[in-house]
Amino acid sequence: MAEHGAHITTASVVDDQPSIFEVVAQDSLMTAVRPALQHVVKVLAESNPAHYGFFWRWFDEIFTLLDLLLQQHYLSKTSASFSENFYGLKRVVMGDIHKPERLASAGLPKKQLWKSVMFLVLLPYLKVKLEKLVSSLIEEDEYSIHPPSSRWKQFYRAFLAAYPFVNMAWEGWFFVQQLRYILGKAQHHSPLLRLAGVRLGRLTIQDIQALEHKAAEASMMQQPARSVGEKIKSALKKTLGGAALSLSTGLSVGVFFLQFLEWWYSSENQETIKSLTALPTPPPPIHLDYNSDSPLLPKMKTVCPLCRKTRVNDTVLATSGYVFCYRCVFNYVRSHQACPITGYPTEVQHLIKLYSPEN
Repeated sequence: MAEHGAHITTASVVDDQPSIFEVVAQDSLMTAVRPALQHVVKVLAESNPAHYGFFWRWFDEIFTLLDLLLQQHYLSKTSASFSENFYGLKRVVMGDIHKPERLASAGLPKKQLWKSVMFLVLLPYLKVKLEKLVSSLIEEDEYSIHPPSSRWKQFYRAFLAAYPFVNMAWEGWFFVQQLRYILGKAQHHSPLLRLAGVRLGRLTIQDIQALEHKAAEASMMQQPARSVGEKIKSALKKTLGGAALSLSTGLSVGVFFLQFLEWWYSSENQETIKSLTALPTPPPPIHLDYNSDSPLLPKMKTVCPLCRKTRVNDTVLATSGYVFCYRCVFNYVRSHQACPITGYPTEVQHLIKLYSPEN
């Protein structure tokens, strides 16, 4: 039992296996970067929707592309993801124990590299999209967008009922694997590493020396390309490498600041933030003149600006204060993530149904 307890804080003298604290810390690094960057993009989009609204609408895709460049660069150059390299770890290929261990500077073999990229980049992207889909289906179910007899409604209600159990099984799988890793019963703290055919290990002195030597050689050996194809290939390689290096350098410098932002804007601290940053209620947005010939707003205040008919099921968009038909504004906000009148970035949860005294 003492040996298992020692494994929690330190690695074995013979083995290079990192402690549970190291692997959990590197896992949480990229998890903290995403929401922090998302908040920065949201602030920019709210300050100038015309210029930065695109980045907010396509944040998931842009972040995934940048993450792909970053992870592919580090996996091919250091045999580790960005966060693993940040904590001095590397990915070791599982296989024949009689083969000499590859140096980190050699990069991962193609098979393990693309498996790692898939589990590091593609899987989180699909998980985020699935969570957003579930959230939108829950909102549709609450507001009864589909008629009760709809087969689609029955299908997604069954999906919503099964999703929490599937998600619980998924998280439980990772928890059990981490528990086995703590007790020394497994070489992987994450089942995704096992599926990728690798395990995590610490960088050795030989690895560090080889990485430094490789970086020095790359800066010294700059042979001019001879053919046009080689020039294009060289320029493209330098561009991708420069983009990945710039992104990694920026993340290395601002990683702790991003982690602080993620904590600051987490849901657990919202009450504390509100008490520290209490401000008066801001004035409503500047409304357009109803008497003008503006194509955005109808002259009659009881008419929906979207369908141009008398409003049904009045709903106000809290972001801007304008009132619409519920069905009209729900479909518009879900498709465009913006207010139809002001263009302010918004989401479906900002819709508030209005109830008149007659109702």
